[in-house]
This record gives sequence, C-alpha cells and structure tokens, in this order.
Amino acid sequence: FFVVTTTFDARSTLQVQLPTASDQQTNEPPRSLSVLINADGRYFVNDQEVLRTDVESVKQIIAAVAGTDREQTVLLRADARTPYQAVVTAQDALGQLGFRRIAIATAPEVRP
Repeated sequence: FFVVTTTFDARSTLQVQLPTASDQQTNEPPRSLSVLINADGRYFVNDQEVLRTDVESVKQIIAAVAGTDREQTVLLRADARTPYQAVVTAQDALGQLGFRRIAIATAPEVRP
C-alpha cells in the first residue's frame, strides 16, 4: 500500500485595481416586520401585543405598525406549541393586507 500527497501553491500574477466608493451609504436598511405567536396563541407585532386574536384585530395592528410598505419582509415566528389556527390566522391577515414576502422562522433540528 503506497500513498503520495502533495500541496499545490497557486499564486495569482494578475494585478487588479479595484474601484473606489464613498463611505456614505445612500440606501436605508430594508425594513422588516416581525409577527410572533406564543404558545398560548397570543400575537405580537414588532413587540406590540395584539389584545384580541381575531383576524380583523391582527390585521389592524399589522397595518398600523407596517404603514403603507407592503414590500417589506415579514418574519413569522411561532412557538412549536402554538395552535395551528393561530398561524393560519396570521397568514390570512398578512395575505389580506397584501404582504407577499413572508418568511417563517424555524429552529435547526438538534441531533444527538
């Protein structure tokens, strides 16, 4: 049994002059909206609690917090023990308001 190993050292001889840019940023960071649903099915929109859990109440708070920007990304975070209907209600409210960029937060699976 015979094994040979080697290391290749590739150095670039091509010189590149990179363009410069000003330090000033012209774009403001993209806004995002967070909708959290806890294990009891209570809603929080950017840390503001929604007191009633019907779709109209959820829509009202989302619209007030989000303003007119329906292009912003919405992060939907629900506890693993959240009733499924609460998640459906949040998705329904977001859809009725015209939000199309909805990300659902999950935790990575823990493997032994």
